[in-house]
Amino acid sequence: MDSKQYLGKIIKIKMDRPFGTKHPKHGFIYPVNYGYVPNTISGDGEELDAYLLGVFEPVEEYEGECIAIIHRTNDNDDKLVVAPVGKYYSNDAINALTEFQEQYFEHIIIRDEKTLTK
Repeated sequence: MDSKQYLGKIIKIKMDRPFGTKHPKHGFIYPVNYGYVPNTISGDGEELDAYLLGVFEPVEEYEGECIAIIHRTNDNDDKLVVAPVGKYYSNDAINALTEFQEQYFEHIIIRDEKTLTK
């Protein structure tokens, strides 16, 4: 599955790690809502994961715009970056907000013209 097909699209995600919850194995607190796109399969065989930025309260599901993809270069597990429609984040902001988890992986941020220039 090509995660790039989601760039710039409105998608619905379900949270399995809402904002402020504790990771069951590693013990850190999620500073953003973290979930997945239902009925998809990612490179790791699980549903495609997504970070929800710009919503600072726990939510069960959310429909927003995919503004970027975090492509892990040393792991087969892309992450979508979803935000409220019309809200955009720079690559530096995306890196800062997802560092709690992405600091352990080499990655690049993939954008398209639409999500890069707003």
